[in-house]
Amino acid sequence: MSIAIAKRVEPVLLTDQVYETIHQAILSGELPGGSRLTVRELADQVGTSAMPVREAIRRLEVSGMVAREPHKGAVVKTLTLEELLHVYDMRRLLEVEAARLGAPHVTAQDGDRMQAEYDLMLTAIREHEVIALLDHDEALLEILYGRAGNPLLIRMIRNLWQQCRAYKIVGADGTLSAAGDDSLWRYQEDLIVAARHRDPVAAAAVNDASLANATDRIRKLLAAQTSAV
Repeated sequence: MSIAIAKRVEPVLLTDQVYETIHQAILSGELPGGSRLTVRELADQVGTSAMPVREAIRRLEVSGMVAREPHKGAVVKTLTLEELLHVYDMRRLLEVEAARLGAPHVTAQDGDRMQAEYDLMLTAIREHEVIALLDHDEALLEILYGRAGNPLLIRMIRNLWQQCRAYKIVGADGTLSAAGDDSLWRYQEDLIVAARHRDPVAAAAVNDASLANATDRIRKLLAAQTSAV
């Protein structure tokens, strides 16, 4: 891997640059699943000290794209169909219920906040900004789920989001590259309508359909990546 970035004085900006560089190398397949991420080697390749590389790897661990393995250290996580199905089955159990419980308590202000996040999602889609898209999608959902009034449920869902972020990135990136696929925005649009009407049945049904669709899309993308290897 040959990486070059401009050095910056500001540590936060430098860490962001290193993170984005390694992140893009993972998404592009330049750093495939199972690749070891050695701090010293990466620092030499990007032309920085070890500190921003170490912090970037930590952020990639939090995002679910990198894992720690015994005797290896940090490695690019290998995505598997088995884990995809397990994680998304749990998401359907929790998030369908969270939508059902939250919808009756949505206020007009909540609906406006959800719409604002949805508008930012659309901007991210137009600009092919995968991470921003996912962040605004999760923010939209959290407004609705928060109205369920169960902090433990929200924490469990957030943990699942972190665990499956790498899969969500694959799904969003692949779908953005597919012409005519409206899966990234259609369900959220319907969910806002259901939430504004305080309709728990409709909100639950939209979430169930959305997560089923996401599972199928990501499954196909993973299969395509595997066959291409």
